[in-house]
Amino acid sequence: MTKKTSNRFSPEVRQRAVRMVLDHGGDHASQWAAIGSIAAKIGCTAETLRKWVRQGERDAGQRPGATTEERGRIKALERENRELRQANEILRKASAYFAMAELDRRSKP
Repeated sequence: MTKKTSNRFSPEVRQRAVRMVLDHGGDHASQWAAIGSIAAKIGCTAETLRKWVRQGERDAGQRPGATTEERGRIKALERENRELRQANEILRKASAYFAMAELDRRSKP
């Protein structure tokens, strides 16, 4: 599964937007209202900003789930696992090929 992600917003802009939601949440009827208002000001969708806020809460330990650092580590481990599986498959096929070649060589007088 490949997900297209956009890096249209720098990490600094994301952090500032999350901080604004958390700092100005009391000025609105709900956190969602604050998210909608701030998202419109920075030019992203409310859902995008909501995801940034939730991840910020996980990173701060205020919400259960994997932190950004843990997610990066998991992603790196999954990539390494995928590469190792591919390497093992190549080695398995090469081993079978050379075993067959050895049998052919031995069977010829």
